[in-house]
Amino acid sequence: MLYKIIGDSCSDFTPEMWESPAFASVPLVLELGTYSVVDDKSFRQREFLDRVAASPVGPKTACPSPEAYQRAIEESNAEEVYIVTLSEHLSGSYQSAVVGLQLFEEAHPDRMGKKIHVFGSDSASAGQCNLCLEIRERKENGESFEELVRNVTEKIHRMQTYFVLESLETLRKNGRLSAVKSFLASALNIKPVMGAVNGVIVQLDRQRGMNKALRRMAELAVERAGGAEATKALRVVITHVDAPERAEFVKQELLRLATFRELIVTNAQGVATVYANDQGIVIAL
Repeated sequence: MLYKIIGDSCSDFTPEMWESPAFASVPLVLELGTYSVVDDKSFRQREFLDRVAASPVGPKTACPSPEAYQRAIEESNAEEVYIVTLSEHLSGSYQSAVVGLQLFEEAHPDRMGKKIHVFGSDSASAGQCNLCLEIRERKENGESFEELVRNVTEKIHRMQTYFVLESLETLRKNGRLSAVKSFLASALNIKPVMGAVNGVIVQLDRQRGMNKALRRMAELAVERAGGAEATKALRVVITHVDAPERAEFVKQELLRLATFRELIVTNAQGVATVYANDQGIVIAL
């Protein structure tokens, strides 16, 4: 096989990507008190969400070990290997992949004839999925390893990621938001519109009510992409946490504002389920 694209389990593969031999996933581990589960293809989203709702403590994630990345590289029957990880500002997954590559090189000084690159996505979820699809498309179009690394790195710098959460409760349980702020946001039905700037999460706006927040997210996405003319060349990925109707609403809002080269909707795996929580929406373009 010419190439393999390895994403950590926040890459939120579509069903088609799970079935494709071009893709492989290295799972994180989800932790909720004394309960833990591997974030692989067997992840049961609804069961996990119910556990989170009933738990007094917030869920956490543990990044893959360097050895897990080393094994993924060794097991890839490919001449070129591309690894896509969570933003290094959100997880240790990127550093783990870098160390995993070093371990592989120590064990195999000839790299088993492989060319390998690790991309820190400066994003998560929909952004990682978008990058994985970008890599496949570029390889299918015949780009060389060096061209692809340069072009995908440039895309990482341009790509925008946005999200709106139904609830701030998980952030409160994790100590990332005060109880007062969480209560006021819930009581007033305030929904922050969040984004990622150089891999760091920032608040871009806030609206009263979910639909208003989702509309504003779509507007910001199109505006910051350069307007309706610029979006014609872009792929959009929408990731939802057990919220297909809400994802469809966002899709229609985006299409009302602009046209796109491709628009893909996917359900979240475990890591995005932890942080976006039930009914959360993430988009990347």
